[in-house]
Amino acid sequence: MPDEHQQFFDALAAQWDLLFTAEDLERLSHVVDCLGVRKGMAVLDLGCGTGVLFDMLRRHVTESGSVTGVDFSYAMAQKAHRNFPFTNVNVVDGDAASLPFADSTFDMAVAFSAFPHFSDQQKAVDETHRVLKAGARFYIIHLTSSRELSHIHHKAGGVVAHDQIPPESRLRNMLDSSKFADIVIDDVPGLYLASAVNRK
Repeated sequence: MPDEHQQFFDALAAQWDLLFTAEDLERLSHVVDCLGVRKGMAVLDLGCGTGVLFDMLRRHVTESGSVTGVDFSYAMAQKAHRNFPFTNVNVVDGDAASLPFADSTFDMAVAFSAFPHFSDQQKAVDETHRVLKAGARFYIIHLTSSRELSHIHHKAGGVVAHDQIPPESRLRNMLDSSKFADIVIDDVPGLYLASAVNRK
């Protein structure tokens, strides 16, 4: 049976795309353009929702690459699949803390507007490390600062009231313990961007 978080996001699936303004999507597209996504890459989108990043990522990986989305909300995953019925786009209903992929499968992993909601953040980081190739980058992205996001979730209340990005020192420890290196965390009004490199 779905837990409360899954039920919460299942209920939001129908209108999820409407939560992002044209300005949000323009800013997000600019962020994605700066990630170093290249032709032929296999990119993992963790907590993909309805596929907000899919078109942006597809433009970079082209038909020779692939985009794989994972979301624990069945309704979100189903809508993402319907929105992007392309041969090089795959969507899986699954938990970031237990990814159904082989070791060293992906060239990059991105978690946009999702990391605070992962059921077990440390396990999600560990699993991301496992499925990434050596030298691959992992990005955590939000269009708000961590402080702004905490305020938004607290105001929303319910099951997401306490969902937050870990403090910088804790996130660094989580990434380091999973053998990620070159950790960079930018946390400013209007943007949160953390990145790390899989050192295997």
